Amino acid sequence: MTPDDPALNDPAARLTTGGADPELAAVLDAGLDEYNFAATGTTKEDQDRFSVKVVDDAGEIIGGLTAWTWAGLCGISMLWVRPDARADGWGSKILLAAEQEARRRGCDRVAVSSFTFQAPGFYQRHGYVETGRTLGIPGGAEDVHLFKRLDG
Repeated sequence: MTPDDPALNDPAARLTTGGADPELAAVLDAGLDEYNFAATGTTKEDQDRFSVKVVDDAGEIIGGLTAWTWAGLCGISMLWVRPDARADGWGSKILLAAEQEARRRGCDRVAVSSFTFQAPGFYQRHGYVETGRTLGIPGGAEDVHLFKRLDG
């Protein structure tokens, strides 16, 4: 399609591009949730979010993890440990705590992705297996998709 394509010049509709749009994001989330729930036989009650956080004596964040759950699947969104604490095993402790919480929430599998310059080897050392890659990450990197069953 080109900008002068008749399909884009519908007088009853207007196509725009722009920055972040919270209203649009909310509508898309709701629409995709409705479609996904119908396609999978799940409901909004089958999804949730959780976090794991480590703080030092001063209350400063050492590291943490954010994740979501959906009908038995846990998805790790982010895991980070500040540089001065990475040799202390916090990444493993945080990941294991997240897996335990996922099990508590009824999950039997976990998915995560990590850029090649981040930590795919870390996840593999914890039993995750590569399921695919997204190419074209800036700097020549790849996004490695990993998966682990929690019931074995």
